[in-house]
Amino acid sequence: MSEAKLEAWLDETRSFAPSPEFARQANAQPSIYAEASADPVAWWRLQADRLTWTTSPTQTLEWDLPFAKWFSDGTLNASYNCVDRHVEAGRGDKVAYHWVGDAEGETRTITYAQLQKLVAQAANALSELGVKTGDRVAVYMPMIPEAVVTMLAIVRLGAVHSVVFAGFSADALSSRILDSDCQFVVTADGAYRRGSASPLKPAVDEALESCPNVKAVLVVKRTNGDVNWVEGRDHWWHETVERQNDVHTCESFPAEHTMFIMYTSGTTAKPKGIFHTTGGYLTQCATTYNYVFDIKPESDVCWTAADIGWITGHSYIVYGPLINGVTQVMYEGLPDSGGKDRWWKIIEQNKVSILYTAPTTIRTLMKWGDQFPKDHDLTSLRLLGTVGEPINPEAWMWYREHIGSNRCPIVDTWWQTETGAIMVSPLPGITATKPGAAMRPLPGIGVDVVDNNGDSVGNGEGGYLVITHPWPSMTRGIYGDPERFKETYWSRFPGKYFAGDGAKRDEDGDLWLLGRIDDVMNISGHRLSTTEVEHALVGHPAVAEAAVVGASDETTGQAIVAFVTLKMSADDAGKDYGPVIEELRLHVAKVISPIAKPRQIILTPDLPKTRSGKIMRRLLRDVAENRQLGDVTTLTDPTVVNMIAGLMETNASGED
Repeated sequence: MSEAKLEAWLDETRSFAPSPEFARQANAQPSIYAEASADPVAWWRLQADRLTWTTSPTQTLEWDLPFAKWFSDGTLNASYNCVDRHVEAGRGDKVAYHWVGDAEGETRTITYAQLQKLVAQAANALSELGVKTGDRVAVYMPMIPEAVVTMLAIVRLGAVHSVVFAGFSADALSSRILDSDCQFVVTADGAYRRGSASPLKPAVDEALESCPNVKAVLVVKRTNGDVNWVEGRDHWWHETVERQNDVHTCESFPAEHTMFIMYTSGTTAKPKGIFHTTGGYLTQCATTYNYVFDIKPESDVCWTAADIGWITGHSYIVYGPLINGVTQVMYEGLPDSGGKDRWWKIIEQNKVSILYTAPTTIRTLMKWGDQFPKDHDLTSLRLLGTVGEPINPEAWMWYREHIGSNRCPIVDTWWQTETGAIMVSPLPGITATKPGAAMRPLPGIGVDVVDNNGDSVGNGEGGYLVITHPWPSMTRGIYGDPERFKETYWSRFPGKYFAGDGAKRDEDGDLWLLGRIDDVMNISGHRLSTTEVEHALVGHPAVAEAAVVGASDETTGQAIVAFVTLKMSADDAGKDYGPVIEELRLHVAKVISPIAKPRQIILTPDLPKTRSGKIMRRLLRDVAENRQLGDVTTLTDPTVVNMIAGLMETNASGED
């Protein structure tokens, strides 16, 4: 949506106030903001009591900018807080997960008592394989219950999980294993997508060719596909885990004990290993899940439609919901696995009350048509949420009208891998909502929009989104690289965390997120570095040079557009380059992930460069967005960018 169209929309629309009935029953009441702002540190200490501590903390915040410690003298166990304490409180028969497989009719129901036994068996098995406190364990798994069980078993032992999205390539997996020195891997033989088996174990085998420190691989049999086997290293889950004792006594660890590492793209080719510790992360996950989603554990069925390979899955499929003791839906398939109404069937069959998903998915469902949700009973829904990227007002209104029947509050949430938990969002029952606006920071969170000098902007103005004071679930750094952490997040505006996103305050002071302002693209809610994609392209023997930018896309939010110069010979004159373009797209998918496959590859004999040899990606973004070109006076050859603009209109492009 253009700026002018957005302004016109805002002129025509109004905010949506919470219904009086919802407001009366809401977990959050208006006084929460004043209570938190009076003393944010003390307020977060109160929220920490949502957890069961072995040693209750007496220290709340220790702040040595940019490094924070929260609740540092407290001890606890993350797995115990998610599972055991609910069973001990007599809630073992409560359903933890309704798992829904890719194939229609394939389901599993797992209670908290059953989950406790599964986690105990997995913890005992991992101990048998040699996993110890502090060890890093890579998890490369589909959306099956064993993935959650594995994560909980790892943190139960005080080990550190590094979950890698199962759509990533062998190269991406190996780089993450090497960076964090994982010595163990848990995976599956494969996964299902639209009824077809997709192998995973071969990618692990290929990755481990360059990872000699990996001692053991634990493999879930999901698809019964043929797999290569390394005796002594590889172990079947059903042979190793299912024979274990289903009782495991956990020990407690300091609140600042590292819990997991999650890799996210940076502005260099090397992904950043963002690591989170235990006490602060769990406190904010539990608190935000309770207030933002207004959860009622005794009645709600919650569905976070994400993958555990991303931070949304960590915080709001595993830790936040389980700490709060809710019942969830966990879904393996794609939105159209088994038909374009699959999601609505799942909601109807499981009486889902809270749905949390990405704007990209909403736009896809919207594109398929209103008739699919109309054919199903969605009256169980009482709250809707969005995550991963700013949502355009049209999609917001479609979501409200056709999925929420104009009665469900929508919480449009902003946060990042680095923040660990939600930072900006409406609070249902308190906050009026506007189509496309994230509204305001949550209680206990300090957020501002600043100009180039770091000064706050006024209402009606835009700038850079920053976080002004520490928060419990903040990353403790980039694994093994504290200097990169300082430079990446804390150098642009001294004393403030720079999120890398642009934002705008409207005339009421409410926040509108404008997306990334750097060279990290947000593709369907997944952050990818332009440099990573460029390196993949240049790694192909036919490519001499490449520049990659993100361009607006109606479905995915942003799409990848690559400008590529090929290595040419005299024999290439008049050649059909369509197959070459498709080969390059597939090459990027193999090296990084299918998510990273460029929407368009524009073949050009040259790229716009400054006299110092720097590629002017700003101008390429203008071309990709069909905008008026910015200043070209610093270019060695200003005509190059006009030539590329012409090629955009005629060159071949490929789309899935």
